[in-house]
Amino acid sequence: MLVFIDESGDPGFRIAQGSTSHFVVAMVIFDDTAVAEATSKRIAALRDELRVKPEFKFAKAGNNVRAQFFQAVASFSFRVRAIVVDKAAVQSPHLRTATDSFYNYFLRMLLTHDGGATQGASVKVDGSGDAEFRKQMAAYLRGQLREGQIGKFRFVDSRSDSLVQLADMCAGAILRAHRNDLRREDTWLWMLRRAKRIEDVWNFR
Repeated sequence: MLVFIDESGDPGFRIAQGSTSHFVVAMVIFDDTAVAEATSKRIAALRDELRVKPEFKFAKAGNNVRAQFFQAVASFSFRVRAIVVDKAAVQSPHLRTATDSFYNYFLRMLLTHDGGATQGASVKVDGSGDAEFRKQMAAYLRGQLREGQIGKFRFVDSRSDSLVQLADMCAGAILRAHRNDLRREDTWLWMLRRAKRIEDVWNFR
């Protein structure tokens, strides 16, 4: 089992000053290594075709790039599980002020309610944070998850991993379908649902 994780949105609570109304953590799950490799190659080829440099990121992509991306990956066998956090539902003062704790908590929630998808899995997470943040996250997860739940846990640079980019695009599509502003749009989540790639989207309340 191969699992790739990324998030979309931000942990801030100053909604009126530009923070996102929602936050999403998503995992992309492959049951077959060969399918994962084929998907990765298709995404890499699409980057060249569309001249996307250095990586696919939902927040920076235009609508045409998003549409072509989801069309390109729709036929590959993967599944997506995600947690959607409406920040209005977060009451904990600590989570509302501690950025690292906010991300770690909801990543743990996603992994805890994984439907068994990560048992013994090789898990890769976007490692864009600094070294101390990554160290704290790894220690936090080791102390919170089921014993033996994750076989291997690694942080990777999303620029060099097409499947972490896939997780970013899926997380972005889910966030865009839930946010509370004029940019709300469910087109890309609908594309994933139509392709039967969405296994579970859990709304935290």
